Amino acid sequence: WFPGDDVYMSNENERQEYVLNENGIIFVGNARYIEARGWYYGQFQDLLNICLTMLDLSLYYRQDPAMDVSRRGDPKYVGRVISSMINGNDNDNGVLLGKWQGSFHSHENPSRWDGSVVILKKWRQDNYRPVQYGQCWVFAGVMCTALRCLGIPTRLVSNFNSAHDVDRNLSIDKYYDSSGRSLNIGKDSTWDYHVWNESWFIRPDLGRSYNGWQVLDATPQEQSRG
Repeated sequence: WFPGDDVYMSNENERQEYVLNENGIIFVGNARYIEARGWYYGQFQDLLNICLTMLDLSLYYRQDPAMDVSRRGDPKYVGRVISSMINGNDNDNGVLLGKWQGSFHSHENPSRWDGSVVILKKWRQDNYRPVQYGQCWVFAGVMCTALRCLGIPTRLVSNFNSAHDVDRNLSIDKYYDSSGRSLNIGKDSTWDYHVWNESWFIRPDLGRSYNGWQVLDATPQEQSRG
């Protein structure tokens, strides 16, 4: 609400939706059959200490506590730390372990989650061991909760026929032999859908034209900075 804040959002309707609303809908499925899943963000349900602990457990804090704490007023820095801590796939005591194949019978099937509060409280109850299991919409839902709880306006984005370009050449590469048979040697892929987040803040590092919605993705896909 304060115009001098890096996360200031001038539109009252947007503040109601992206800061204060504790309930939402996440769109999943495929382009021909889009499913709307209800999700309870619950960012005001006694989660602040859990979200602050998330910052304290991060690799960023463990590597340089003074630097980390000094940068917690910077929403782009906090967003990067939270996006790394929502998933536990890089051995940093993150909130959720991702799994996309095989059996889920010994733990929670990702499709059964319908809100962030139970996940975050289970993470704390289990002494900050990753909750099993999450997939993209679960990571995005929990990250939305954590960032809203910390005062950063945040929303979810669903994309269908979602291209995953591994080698960064801006194309999805498919390989065929001289007979036209497909060769399974490319790592690029196209997913039915993918869900990530956008947070609202200014970008003094890039210039005013970049202010506004900023992309963050907590789904563990490839390593960043090792």
